Amino acid sequence: MELGRGLMWSQEKAPKTMAKKATQEFHFMVYNTMTQKKEVFKPKIPGKVSMYVCGVTAYDFSHLGHARAAVAFDVLYRYLLHLGYEVTYVRNFTDVDDKIIRRANETGEDPLDLSDRYCKEYNVDMADLQCLSPTHEPRVSDHIEHIKDMITQIINKDFGYVVDGDVFFAVDKFPNYGNLSGQRLENNRAGERVAVDSRKCNPSDFALWKAAKPGEPSWDSPWGHGRPGWHIECSAMSAHYLSFKFDIHGGGLDLIFPHHENEIAQSCAACEESDVSYWMHNGHVTNNNEKMSKSLGNFFTIRQITERYHPLALRYFLINAQYRSPLNYSVVQLEGASEAVFYIYQTLKDCQDALSQLKEEIPKDGKPARTAPDAKECISKLCNEFQAKMSDDLSTSLILTGAFLEALKLVNNLLTMLKKKQQKQQRLLVIQSLVEVEKEVEKVLDVLGLLPPYSYTEVLLQLKEKALTRAGLVEDDVVRIINERTEVRRNKDFLKSDQMRSELQAKGIALMDAGTETIWRPCVPVQQEHEADEIAQENKASSESS
Repeated sequence: MELGRGLMWSQEKAPKTMAKKATQEFHFMVYNTMTQKKEVFKPKIPGKVSMYVCGVTAYDFSHLGHARAAVAFDVLYRYLLHLGYEVTYVRNFTDVDDKIIRRANETGEDPLDLSDRYCKEYNVDMADLQCLSPTHEPRVSDHIEHIKDMITQIINKDFGYVVDGDVFFAVDKFPNYGNLSGQRLENNRAGERVAVDSRKCNPSDFALWKAAKPGEPSWDSPWGHGRPGWHIECSAMSAHYLSFKFDIHGGGLDLIFPHHENEIAQSCAACEESDVSYWMHNGHVTNNNEKMSKSLGNFFTIRQITERYHPLALRYFLINAQYRSPLNYSVVQLEGASEAVFYIYQTLKDCQDALSQLKEEIPKDGKPARTAPDAKECISKLCNEFQAKMSDDLSTSLILTGAFLEALKLVNNLLTMLKKKQQKQQRLLVIQSLVEVEKEVEKVLDVLGLLPPYSYTEVLLQLKEKALTRAGLVEDDVVRIINERTEVRRNKDFLKSDQMRSELQAKGIALMDAGTETIWRPCVPVQQEHEADEIAQENKASSESS
């Protein structure tokens, strides 16, 4: 079976592959922004994939839009590894930029020190979201020589010109400008990161190199002291790590024009054979259907969200929409994501607890496990559905429903069966079915980056702690209410008992009576969006003041 089709063995770093081969084979299809259609993925070098994704401009804590891009391409990275490819994944940091310099001047810091701090904070957020580390994470400041070399090539080929120590790219000389975005040349957002310069031959010409200004980081160059423009960094770093020909270039939709359009122009000007096979872009995160961004001030940082919601719940929320679709921020959806992952991990914890007590009953003769017909059908359906949806341009939103939920339901049904008296062979069949279904469920979670790196017990406790935080309660408060309610029930005041349960449920705490015992778990509360609006307003005020 060729790579990119069906289910393949993984390399050491890859997520676990599905143990049972899918009964169908699927070509991996990806949407290519350049052609505006889905195409069969075929890497330039069989068995190897080269991928470059534009990272963050590190001058502040990263927001939800950054999280979406990171998770979207992390899922792609994991899936390529799952298919058996050897992947070189490059994601850059912009650590030399107008925004960084402006923020550093406000805080009195060295721009590179400030950026370094936020690069590290970004990686903390990525670890929380279980994004695998890329193969390379280059920074602009470490690649100034490569950038200067590329600018020299562009000038030598008459695509660039020098004015008073600045270097500009002459877009009129690149006839294919606009092929990626479909934008007309006059629509180039001149002045987006720097004021319009009357010295340009064409207002749409963009800076490759900027002459030094007082108080800004600068480097020596053939054109005088200065620093790189915004776009040239990615052309230079992608060429350095992947060559001028590589498979995938990714980023957010907002980067299509002008950033990626300018990258293409630069790279092709420097090397005529420059070629990226697939341009992939993730959709925006919106807030009240408006793009979420720092410039608009309607954003939430990753930290602000993970203070209240578990990072795995946030990851679930982010992949619960197809990566190219817009994703509207909603407290209700985050609550739903939190409840969904709690159900998943509680089911798997119950399964592990049960199996840990049945170790002696599980055969160790090395023979293939016998599974019940319904378990075999469940596994086959799960594998086929997983492959079909993932191979269709990473349709993750459709994976965590359907066959996946049916598999979790079967696990719970099998656990119930184990509590009943059965003949030895029937009991063994149930145990082995449980083992096999659990394996397949975990492998789906692993590829999606939703398999916790620690015990299910620990992640469930963390999810409960976040629910208590959102409810404004501590564990002792809930225990006290449960004890009071037990007394109320003992007195047969069931109206009061139901009222106490409803009051907790409105705060996202569900009480469940199991015989004489009452336990609690997080649930979706009667949500109000005003808390989210308050955070957004604070961020907007902060953005406007800076």
